[in-house]
Amino acid sequence: MENTQKLYIDGEWIDPIGTDTLDVVNPATEEIVATIALGDEKDVDCAVTAARRAFDGYGSTTRADRIALLDRIIEVYGRRMAELASTITQEMGAPTSLATTAQAPSGLVHLTAAVDALREFEFEEKIGTTTVVYEPVGVCAFITPWNWPVNQIAAKVAPALAAGCTMVLKPSEIAPLNAIIFAEILHEAGVPAGVFNLVQGDGPTVGAALSRHPDIDMVSFTGSTRAGVEVARNAATTVKRVTQELGGKSANIVLDDADFEEVITRDVVGVVVNSGQSCNVASRILVPWDRMDEAIAIAKTAAASIVVGQPESERTTVGPLVSQAQFDKVQRLIQIGIDEGGTLVAGGVGRPAGLSTGYFVRPTVFADVTNDMTIAREEIFGPVMVLIGYEDEAAAIRIANDTAYGLSGMASSSDPERARNVARKLRTGMVHLNGAPLAFDAPFGGNKQSGNGREFGKFGLVEYLEAKAIFGDNVEPDPAVNSTRQSARE
Repeated sequence: MENTQKLYIDGEWIDPIGTDTLDVVNPATEEIVATIALGDEKDVDCAVTAARRAFDGYGSTTRADRIALLDRIIEVYGRRMAELASTITQEMGAPTSLATTAQAPSGLVHLTAAVDALREFEFEEKIGTTTVVYEPVGVCAFITPWNWPVNQIAAKVAPALAAGCTMVLKPSEIAPLNAIIFAEILHEAGVPAGVFNLVQGDGPTVGAALSRHPDIDMVSFTGSTRAGVEVARNAATTVKRVTQELGGKSANIVLDDADFEEVITRDVVGVVVNSGQSCNVASRILVPWDRMDEAIAIAKTAAASIVVGQPESERTTVGPLVSQAQFDKVQRLIQIGIDEGGTLVAGGVGRPAGLSTGYFVRPTVFADVTNDMTIAREEIFGPVMVLIGYEDEAAAIRIANDTAYGLSGMASSSDPERARNVARKLRTGMVHLNGAPLAFDAPFGGNKQSGNGREFGKFGLVEYLEAKAIFGDNVEPDPAVNSTRQSARE
């Protein structure tokens, strides 16, 4: 791949000022597939300077200008989507089927949703005698994760471009190659110099420098809650806007009238999509105590149907975790679950049979779990789930809300109204009823320690706008005053 040793600043691929490099490892083979150059604080300053200089021009572009630009980006993205998919498989281990049907296409969906939102959004409104105008927030810093890499890049870049902002992106250094392709797409589509800048690097160096930089107006961060706290702390001294999409420990309430065979099978398989490395995965599965044995049997059968293997295989449904560090973390938490009294229904520590190389984990289901156990409290970020019993609907809601997080949740019932009533009582930013998928024109985000702000569609666009009130702008002219002025002129 070209440009792995370069940074994209002010419309050009340039050599970094920093001299550090980092190997990119294929998590399925543990082999080095590329080496990237890492930027430093001086590189960040160059990128921010370019974005600040570009803002005066790009921030003043018309709606039509930005629609045309996004349409060109969409066209180029479509041509390179297969390359993006294969790169994501190589650098973070997503099975080919997932990379081609979800990982890479998600970026295109965000671009399209941003164009749709831009076409419809009202940038001015009248409130009494006041005109309220919505203006781009300015220069934005984006710090994105490795688990859904281009999805999270596009979820930030697309609405920011639609709003008229300029930006500096720091993608995850663990899965950075897709970001290089994304930058090449924007360059080919004709994004003006300085509007989009890419600085590879790690969080403590590049991420921190962006967060505290005085010429950054807004930071949008997606990642762990721990890292999000550091971003907010670094940003606080300059009082910049900070939006965060952080961790989760979402609950899945299976009500007693649900079709257990269908729902539990569906949701056990759903937890392990992307190797369980999704912030919104509902890994706490809540079932009535009097149907726990039935739920355990169904979950065990469902887990046995999951095929863990090489990402390129058509049979594979679950690939490796992204890194050695992630593998070690998940193994540690599985062992803690055993030590704290959880009963293994499926899986456990160690790699699946026949896989001695790569960061592969056995899909793991625990039963006999209480909500105060570590595996019910901490975000594991792997193919691990727990079955928790409840006495009645009120208890299920109480258990679901008993968490530091508030990102997502699920509720399943044969009665849609009953599921809807449960959803309204969950303290989360999102709830899936009866397995409904994400909608990219609806808000994505959470509350409590799952973050603040929203992404996707018009909700993402609004995050990159400032509201300005112009008082007295919406006043009907006084005919008497106009007549006096006219007489004076005559």
